[in-house]
Amino acid sequence: MSGLLAALLVLATLGGCRGGAGPDGSAERGRSPFTGQSARPAPVLAVKIDNTGRARPQTGLGAADLVYAEQVEGGLSRLLAVFSGRLPATVGPVRSARESDLELLRQFGRPALAYSGVQSRLRSTVDAAPLYPLPPGTAPRAYFRGTEHPAPHNLYVRPKAALRAAPHASDASDIGFRFGAAPPGGEPRRRQTVRYPSAGFTFTWSATGKRWLVAMDGTPARTTDGGPLGAATVVVQYTTVRSSRFHDVLGSVTPFTETVGSGTALVLRDGKAYETRWSRPGAGGGTTFTTTDGDRMTFAPGPVWVVLAAR
Repeated sequence: MSGLLAALLVLATLGGCRGGAGPDGSAERGRSPFTGQSARPAPVLAVKIDNTGRARPQTGLGAADLVYAEQVEGGLSRLLAVFSGRLPATVGPVRSARESDLELLRQFGRPALAYSGVQSRLRSTVDAAPLYPLPPGTAPRAYFRGTEHPAPHNLYVRPKAALRAAPHASDASDIGFRFGAAPPGGEPRRRQTVRYPSAGFTFTWSATGKRWLVAMDGTPARTTDGGPLGAATVVVQYTTVRSSRFHDVLGSVTPFTETVGSGTALVLRDGKAYETRWSRPGAGGGTTFTTTDGDRMTFAPGPVWVVLAAR
């Protein structure tokens, strides 16, 4: 009987392991390190997504585990969506990559990156980066032109087909996020706005939906295939946004957003705002977020949006 009891206790202990990345950083099986939700190990696909008015509403963005908002030329915004737990049938509109993406993506091991192209001077840098570049020329069967938006805002990618062109892309792994119950403190917050020179994001807490609803440039954000956009956790990460050595065809300088280093961040979860600090000592590692008490900041399970804003 004692042997049977011991076996039952072992099984109960194993059954209680939730998976993912818990508050203490231990590996938790069966959960996504990007969302804290149930997920099987799967490769990482990042997609560079257009975010101009002519490109909206986007497609497939609601299925992303993680969305980064970045500043580009002219003070406009562009999105980098990261998929692993769920792959929608289609994602887009797809646009060109930037130098900042290469530093940001290093923390994902060697992911696949779907994008429309890059300027010629950046191409060799992309080819040398630890990722699988998947522009249309590399994976032509993964892309098509849609009819909902005018060119060049009408290029779409099929994620499953794209990943077939990158069969060795890294599976999702710990990038520093921790999920769990909300920490003590926090300031009640119903709405938070982040402004770029020519763009803006507003996140409004929905108590019924238990998520932050996204608005872009003052308009509620929707997708063609999933309804309103929302996130369980929003991170406003303040960092250095400086000029790069690149510019667009109109001569506008391309910003470079630094994601290696440290600084302050505002984490929104469960209708509250938490003042935190972020740290990423090297490009090969993830980003840790800590509370003012020095404890690891925990995110609410679900999709995460990170808005990279100038300090």
